Amino acid sequence: MTSRQEEIIDRSIEIIATRGIQGLTIRNLSLEIGITEPAIYRHFRSKTDILLAILDKFEEILFFMNEAPVERKATAPEKLERIFLRIIEIFSKEPSHISVIFSEEIFKNDRVLKERITGILKKKRKVIEEILREGQEKGEIRKDIDPRTLSLIVMGSLRFMIKQWDLHDQHENLLKEGKKLIEGIQTILKN
Repeated sequence: MTSRQEEIIDRSIEIIATRGIQGLTIRNLSLEIGITEPAIYRHFRSKTDILLAILDKFEEILFFMNEAPVERKATAPEKLERIFLRIIEIFSKEPSHISVIFSEEIFKNDRVLKERITGILKKKRKVIEEILREGQEKGEIRKDIDPRTLSLIVMGSLRFMIKQWDLHDQHENLLKEGKKLIEGIQTILKN
């Protein structure tokens, strides 16, 4: 990826965060960057391609999750804590990502985008499920709720907390709130 493509992606994220998806037009983007609309089209064929590149970037940022299940020494609750703290750190540093990733309306009406975000979310949910299943097998996590349901509960809780933080203009300490959430989730998950 070229530095110009990176710039286009980063500015697109900022526009969505400040003006919503309706504000992301090739015209607005070209004005924001200070290049012509045809120059943007030399890097991306369409707005959809820009949004797909944003999703690729997000998946790349979350790649660390793929390594969590293979950590041999950590318990399942420790793995979940590491994942959650890392996600919280990412969003704390780049709050504009929240507006893109947690705005389903961006992806809902475009089949290609919908399939891409659905695929990413499914992969990440499977990682969490695998950690929970392993924890159940080792007696670290309660067994009376199936791993899929537990994964929805823990991921949904994290998502809700991050979205609330964003909607309240990031006034609270996300890391502090995240640690409280993690403690609560760990208590709920205990066997």
